[in-house]
Amino acid sequence: MIKLPIYNIEGKEVETVELDAQVFNGEVNTAVLHQAITAFRANQRGGLASTKTRGEVSGGGKKPWKQKGTGRARVGSTRSPLWRHGGVVFGPHPRDFSVRLPEKIKSVALRSSLNAKVNENNLIVIDAFNINSTKTKDTAKIFANLKVNPKKSNRISKVLLLLDNVDNNAKLSLRNIEFLKFNTSKDTNVYETLIAHKIIVTKKGLAELTKRMKKCIAPTT
Repeated sequence: MIKLPIYNIEGKEVETVELDAQVFNGEVNTAVLHQAITAFRANQRGGLASTKTRGEVSGGGKKPWKQKGTGRARVGSTRSPLWRHGGVVFGPHPRDFSVRLPEKIKSVALRSSLNAKVNENNLIVIDAFNINSTKTKDTAKIFANLKVNPKKSNRISKVLLLLDNVDNNAKLSLRNIEFLKFNTSKDTNVYETLIAHKIIVTKKGLAELTKRMKKCIAPTT
C-alpha cells in the first residue's frame, strides 16, 4: 500500500492518503502508453489539407489552340497540371486520421502514466483548491508554497493541476500561469498526464480518478 501526504494550499502537511492498490500498483505498461499517445496525437490531426485537380479548377474549358498545324504540343485545357494555375496531381485531400481505442486500453494507459508519476515522486495531493481571488499573483503563491519548481534546467517544466471542479475563480486565476495546465479529474487524458513533469491533484479529484479507472479493472476471483 502506497501512502502519500496531503498538503493544504499553504504547503503544510495535514494528513495522509492510501492509494488504491488496484490502481496504483506501480506497473507502467510502455507498449499501451505508446499506443494511447499515438492514437491521441492522430486524433488531433484535422486532415483538412486540400488541393484541386484539373477538373476542379475553374476555367480551362476552351482549347488553347487547335490540335494540329501550329508546331506546338497538343493541349486540351489551360488547367492542365503542366500549366501555371493548373490542377495538382496526387495532391492532399481531406481525410480522417482518427483512431478508436477500447476504453480498457485507455484506462490501462492512464493508470500507467499515473503510476509513472508516483514512482518518480511527482504526484502531489492537496486537500482542496479553494480560492476567493481571481488574481494570478495570489494563486501563484500556492505553487510556491508547494515547492513546485517552474524551471527545470533551461526549460519551463509543465505542471498539471487536476481538480474535482473548476469554478470561475479558478479559471480566471489559473489561465495566465505559464507553466500550468489545469483540468478536471473526470476529463483528463493520458497525454496531458504523461507530458506533465508534476501532477497536483485534489483529494476529491484523486477519489474521482481512482473510481474512473477502477471501472475497467476486471474483478479478481
